[in-house]
Amino acid sequence: MLQSTYDVLPPFITLITKPRNTDYNMIYSHIVNLWGPDGDLPLDLALRAKNASIAATLIQHNADINIRDNKGDTLLHRAIKQDDSFSALFLLENNCDATLTTRTENDTALHLLAGSHQIENSEKIAEKLINRNVNINGQNRQGYTALQIAIMADNRPIFDILLLQPTLELNIRNQLDHTALYYALLKYESGDRDEQNYATDLLNAGAQSDTVESENGNSLLQVLLKECAKDAANFLAPKVANINHVNLNGETALHVAALKNYSSFIKIALYLGASPNLVTMEERQSPLHYCAKGNSTDCINVFIEYNESLDKDSKMAVNFNARDAEGDTPLSLALSLNHKSLVPILIKGKADVNVRNGKDFTLLHQAILKEDAVTAIFLLDNGADINAKTAEYETPLQLAIHCRLSEVVDALCIRGVDMSAPDRLGNCALWAALDSGQDDIASVLVRHGADTDCWGPGPEGCRQTLLHRSIDENKEPAAIFLIQAGCDLDSPRMEGPNGEGGDEAKDKASPLHLCCQWGLEPVVQTLVEHGANINSRDAENKTPLHIAIENQHDAIISLLLRVPEIDVSLRDKSGLSPFATALTFRNNKAAQAILDKLPTAAEQFDTKGHNFLHTALKKGDLESVVFLLSVHVDVNSRVQDSTMSPPLHLAARNGNEMIVRSLILAGARIEDTDAHKRTALHVAAEAGNASVVSALIHTHANFDAQDCNGDNALHIAVKEGHIGVVRELLTQCTINAEANNIKGRNPLHELCQYGKENAAAICELFLETMPEYPIDKTDLNGNTPLLIAYMKGNGNLCRVLVKAKASLAIENRDKVNIFNYQVATKQLLYRLLDQLSEQTSWNYNTDMCQECGKNFTITIRRHHCRHCSRILCGKCSDQEVPIIKFGENKPVRVCKICFDVLKSGVS
Repeated sequence: MLQSTYDVLPPFITLITKPRNTDYNMIYSHIVNLWGPDGDLPLDLALRAKNASIAATLIQHNADINIRDNKGDTLLHRAIKQDDSFSALFLLENNCDATLTTRTENDTALHLLAGSHQIENSEKIAEKLINRNVNINGQNRQGYTALQIAIMADNRPIFDILLLQPTLELNIRNQLDHTALYYALLKYESGDRDEQNYATDLLNAGAQSDTVESENGNSLLQVLLKECAKDAANFLAPKVANINHVNLNGETALHVAALKNYSSFIKIALYLGASPNLVTMEERQSPLHYCAKGNSTDCINVFIEYNESLDKDSKMAVNFNARDAEGDTPLSLALSLNHKSLVPILIKGKADVNVRNGKDFTLLHQAILKEDAVTAIFLLDNGADINAKTAEYETPLQLAIHCRLSEVVDALCIRGVDMSAPDRLGNCALWAALDSGQDDIASVLVRHGADTDCWGPGPEGCRQTLLHRSIDENKEPAAIFLIQAGCDLDSPRMEGPNGEGGDEAKDKASPLHLCCQWGLEPVVQTLVEHGANINSRDAENKTPLHIAIENQHDAIISLLLRVPEIDVSLRDKSGLSPFATALTFRNNKAAQAILDKLPTAAEQFDTKGHNFLHTALKKGDLESVVFLLSVHVDVNSRVQDSTMSPPLHLAARNGNEMIVRSLILAGARIEDTDAHKRTALHVAAEAGNASVVSALIHTHANFDAQDCNGDNALHIAVKEGHIGVVRELLTQCTINAEANNIKGRNPLHELCQYGKENAAAICELFLETMPEYPIDKTDLNGNTPLLIAYMKGNGNLCRVLVKAKASLAIENRDKVNIFNYQVATKQLLYRLLDQLSEQTSWNYNTDMCQECGKNFTITIRRHHCRHCSRILCGKCSDQEVPIIKFGENKPVRVCKICFDVLKSGVS
C-alpha cells in the first residue's frame, strides 16, 4: 500500500515513509492534515510504519491527533479496530482525547478495546484510557457498556481491569434492558463454569441478582428461563432475594420453568421455598397449569415428589385441583390440550378425576366430546363418575351415544351406568341410539340389560313403549330391532299416572294393531315371527286382521292369514267377524282369502266359532238353551277354535247344573273330549263348579279320564285350589287319587307344586279321606310332596305333611332335600324339625352321606340321625342328645342341625 502512494503524495510524505537526512522544517504545517486518495493521513501512515519520530514531528507541526476519517472514527479508534497497539499507545501518550466516541455507534475507545481479541498490550491501553478519563460507564448507541462488551467478547483482561475500578457501575442496563450480569450468566450457560467465572465475579462485586425488566416485569431469573438458559437459572436461583417474584402477568419463575419442563430448576426453587400455588393475574393459573400447557411430564413428577415429602396437612403442598379463571384444573386443561400422557401422572398426584371445568364438563365429558375413546375408558378405569351430568343434564352415556363411541358405551354399561336415565329431551339411551341409526350401540345396550320397553310419555300424556313410539313415528328399522331384542310385543298404550291420554290411551291397540293401521308390513312380519299375539283384541274387540281389512292393506292381510294360529272367527263389539268386516268394506280379495283359510267361515250358524248353542251356553241363558234343545240342535257340535270344546264343556265351565243335566238328557256325549283331551269333568273341576262335578259323577262320567298332560279331574281341582270340587271327587266317587300324570306327579304333588292359600286344608282333606295315602311317593324327578312344598315356601302345607309323618330325609335325583335346598332363611326347616313328634321311617336309602356327600365305604359307615332320619357318615352324626319327645331318654346319635334344634329350640 505504501508503494502505491509514492506517486501521488507530497514530497514530505515520501520523506516520512522513507526516512533520510532532510530538513523537516520545510514542510508546511497547513498541509499535514490532508487526506490522501486512499484515505490515509501522514500521521496515520507514520504510526503504521512505527516511525515515532516522524509522527512526533507531524504532531509538532500541528497534525490533528483527534482528526476523524470519513466514517467518523478518530486515529485512536482506527488503531484499536486494526489491533495496532503501537499507534494506540503513541496517541494516548501524546494526549489524544480518549473520551471521543465513534460517530456511527457512539463507541468509546474503551468499548472498542473491550471487544478486541487480538490487540497487544490491551491492559496497558486500558489503563491509559482510564487515566485519560475515559467514561468507564459510558454507553454506546445500543446502550452497551465496556463491561458488557468485554463479557460478550470473552475479554477477561479488560473485564478484570474494569472490575477493579471503584466508580464502575455494575447494573447499568442497555437498550435491551439487560445488565452485565445477564451476559455473564449467558456465558455461564455456554460453558464458563470455572470457579472464577464472570457471573461469580460480578455477584461478588455487588451486581444485583434481582434486576427486573421494565417492559414486562420479568426478573433476571425469569429472563434466563424464558431464553432456555436453565443451567444459568439453576446457578442464579440460590442467589436471588425473592424466589417468588411475579412479573406483570403474575408469573413466577416456577411458572416459566413449568412451561419449559425444567424439572431441575423446579426442584431447586421448591427447596428454596418457592410457592407452588401462586396464580397468574388474568388466567389465574398455577405452575401446575403451566405444566399442563407445556406437556411437562418431568415437572409434574417433581411436584408429586415434593408433595410426598411434606407433612400430610402442609399448607405448602401443591394443589393439584386448583382452578383457573375458566374453571379448569391442571387435569382438565391437559385433557383439553390433548396432552393425554399427563392424565395418569396428574391422577397419581391426587388430581380429582371428576373435577369440572368452567363449562361444567367433567374430564369424562370432555374426553367423550373429543371422541377420544381411549382417554374416556382410561378415566373410567380411574374412577370417573359414570352418571355425572352436564349443565344440559346429559350423562356420559348420552354423550357417548351422541358421539357414536360404542366402545365407551360398552365400558359404561360394564360399570353399571343407569341406562334408563332420560336425556334433556326425555329420551332413554336405547331410543337415542336407535333414533340416530346406531344399531351397534343399541345392541351393546341390550346386551347389558337395557330395558327394551322403556315406558315413557306418549301422545297427550299417555304411557307408551319404545315399540309403540317407533311404529307411531314410522321408524321401521328401530321397531324391528326392538322386536328382535325381546321387547313386549303385545301390550297396548296405557293412561298416564293421573289418567292422562286421549284415544291412544284407551284404544288398547297392540303394536300389531298399530302396524296394521299404518301399513308397516316388515314390522308385522317381524312381530309374527317373534310370537306376537295375532289374535289380540283392542277396545272394540277388533283383531289386527280386522284393522288390516278396514285399512285395505292387502299384503298384511295375506301375511296374517298365513299364520296357523290366527282365529278368523273372532267378532268385534259390533258382532262382525273378519269375513263380515271384509264384506262391509267391499274387500272381496280379503273375503276370498278368509274363505280359503276357513271354508265354513261363511256359514250362518258359526260367525264367531260358536253356533247359537255355544253362545247361549256361554251366556248361561237357560231359556235359550232349553229352546235350542227343543228344536233338536246338535248337542255335540264343537266350538270351531283351537279348543274344539263340545257344548257340554261350555256348560260345565259356566256352572249351571240344570243346563248340564239338560244337555246330558238331550244326548250330549259325556265322554267327549276337547283338543286337550279334557272331558267336561276336567273343565268343571278347573272352573270350580262343584255342583256340576257332582252332576257329572252321578251321570256316570269317567272320573279317571286323563287329558293330554295325564291329569285327571282331581289333578286339576287341586291345582286350581277348588276344595269343594276336591271333596266331591274324594267322597262321591272312587277316583284314582294316586294316578300319575306325564310328569310322574300324583294329585298331592300337583297340590304342593301349584298350591293356593287353601292348599293345607286340601291336604288335610286328602289325609282325612285317605289315611294311607302315600305321602312320600316321588315324581319323575325324585321330588316328594314335602320337598316340593318346601321349595315353594308353603310352610302351612309343609307342617301338615310333617304332622302326617312325611319323611324329611328323602332327596331328589339331583341330591336335593329340604336340608340342602338353598333358601333365604332356614327358619321353616327348624320349625319343621321342632314339630317332629315321632321318628320317621328309615325306608330311604342312599350311597353317600346326605350332609357332606362322601360315599359310604368299608371305612365310612352308614348311620341314621335318630331325629330327622337322614343317612349320614359318622363324622356328620357325631352329636348325641336325648330326644325326650320321642321317648329317648338316653343320648342318641343325631346330626348337627337336629342337635342345635333339640338343644336350643327354635326362636
